Parts: sequence; C-alpha cells; structure tokens
Amino acid sequence: MATLNIPENYQAVMPYLIVKNAGRFIRFTQDVFGATEQFKTMRDEHTIMHAEVNINGSTIMFADCTDTYQQQNAGMFIYVESCDATYQKALDNGAESIMPPANQSYGRSAGVKDPFGNTWWITNP
Repeated sequence: MATLNIPENYQAVMPYLIVKNAGRFIRFTQDVFGATEQFKTMRDEHTIMHAEVNINGSTIMFADCTDTYQQQNAGMFIYVESCDATYQKALDNGAESIMPPANQSYGRSAGVKDPFGNTWWITNP
C-alpha cells in the first residue's frame, strides 16, 4: 500500500463549507472557538474563493457561495474546554440555541446553529 503524504496541518477528512459571508464566518470561528486563519484567497474584492481555519489541530475549509456554488452547510461536533462558556460565546456572536448545555453520558454538551446555517455540537468530555 502506498504511503499517503498529507500536507502538514491537514487531516485525511476535512469539512468543506460553502457559506454566505465567509469573512464573517472566519471571525465567528475565531471569536467562539479560538480558530486561527491558515489560508485565504479572494475571488474578487468581496468574495472569498477559498479559505481555511484551524481549530485545535483540525482544519475547516470553506468559501463564499456564488450562483455556481450554492450554500452547503454541515453539522459539526467539537470538543472544547468549557461547553457552557463556548455555548454562551456562540450565542453572543449570533448563533441560535438548538439545545442548552446539559450533562450527557459522553460529557457536557450543547447545540447551536451559527448565523451561516451550520450546526455545532459543543462538548467538553
């Protein structure tokens, strides 16, 4: 079997989202999850053609939606230090609650829908 040479800071599987207002999506992930911007290239002055953020070693790729590439959202599960604090940060940054923080068999968990249509299941183990 051939060796798979995945570039540094990438994983074998990464979500690729197409969102409305990708620039604001970057800020949301930074403010709520402490993301760092890894890469961004613009289609024009206002439209992101491709961008990447990294959250604790996991890369999310995304772009602005266009007439050709319609919005495509996802549901994501994310481990955090504090479910309650991250849930509140998400709400403070425009997310809506799907499920308030509660103790589950796998940890403390909550659900939010971000302003871009993605669902985040926020969990601290």
